[in-house]
Amino acid sequence: MRAAVLHEIGQDKLEVLDDVEAVGFGPGKVRLRIRATGLCHSDVSAMSGVLPQPAPFIPGHEGAGEVLDTGDGVTGLSAGDRVLVCWLPACGACPACGRGQTQLCLAGFMNAGTPNFKRPGGDVFGFAGTGTFTEEVVVDAGCAVPIPDDVPFEIAALIGCGVTTGLGAAINTAQVQAGSSVAVIGCGGVGISTIQGARVQGAAQIVAVDPVASRREAALRFGATEAVSPDGLADAKQRITGGEGFDYVFEVVGKSATARTAYESTRRGGTLCIVGAGAMDDNFQVNMFELFFDEKRILPSMYGGGDVLRSYERAIALWRAGRIDLESMITHRVQLAEINDALGQMRTGEALRTCIEL
Repeated sequence: MRAAVLHEIGQDKLEVLDDVEAVGFGPGKVRLRIRATGLCHSDVSAMSGVLPQPAPFIPGHEGAGEVLDTGDGVTGLSAGDRVLVCWLPACGACPACGRGQTQLCLAGFMNAGTPNFKRPGGDVFGFAGTGTFTEEVVVDAGCAVPIPDDVPFEIAALIGCGVTTGLGAAINTAQVQAGSSVAVIGCGGVGISTIQGARVQGAAQIVAVDPVASRREAALRFGATEAVSPDGLADAKQRITGGEGFDYVFEVVGKSATARTAYESTRRGGTLCIVGAGAMDDNFQVNMFELFFDEKRILPSMYGGGDVLRSYERAIALWRAGRIDLESMITHRVQLAEINDALGQMRTGEALRTCIEL
């Protein structure tokens, strides 16, 4: 079968091959036929080594498709079911799951170290234990979440990661209050979803911050009240908040420099929400006096900061009601053979979200 493979960490292009086989099928597993997958910035971060991932590997974790087969012991799923891929399934038995913090369950991460593909030359890993830049994949049954018939595969794929992450940051983690002021730094697919979440929550001002003009224009269509380049953030802070700072600032880039800017843009007593996934050696620093004196809440948000299954259901309900726009987030559609073109469009900021159709 066909799949896009990265041979070594640090390479910037994928090779589309037709000699890949999905392996590992057995008890507790399901085999999926991927129909659509989104290109998320985390895929690029794994390719570059910012996010840890063994290689060779198949990127992709934001996918949707159909169940081809189920292993022994799998319940609630049958061949032909339409599903989205959950790259961070909850085991239901660990301390994090017991506390209701299923987004912190480590069971899914354990899968990342087990190859779920192979080629004549050896084993191939799937990114985050999945790997959706492929026609078929074998995953734990918990990774396959049934979706209603009225949800297109491309919409379900977005809900599988970027939309859930962004909406959840605003709704679950920060719990944006109606009438508040918000700034979102980084307006790719996750940032746009954060903007939509802040709008759903009733924020009065939502300032989108991004260096790419097309992304700033898109942010206005999705609910931002204004959009500025990074060098315009200080002026927006002065105009909108009288220099005090925003009630909520979301960092959706994953770099310490932008996190520091976000901290300085947050009012005393306000909330800084870290959504971007960054490198392990990129350290964010605050001094002990400002940490005490400013009383700013610093809240990391992992996969939307809440139960992902409930978050999926909420995203679908909001989409059905017309409260969030997911179709327009897909600015580009490509076939698997064009994956490197899609990577280039993401790196330049031209694409908001690309759907890879398989």
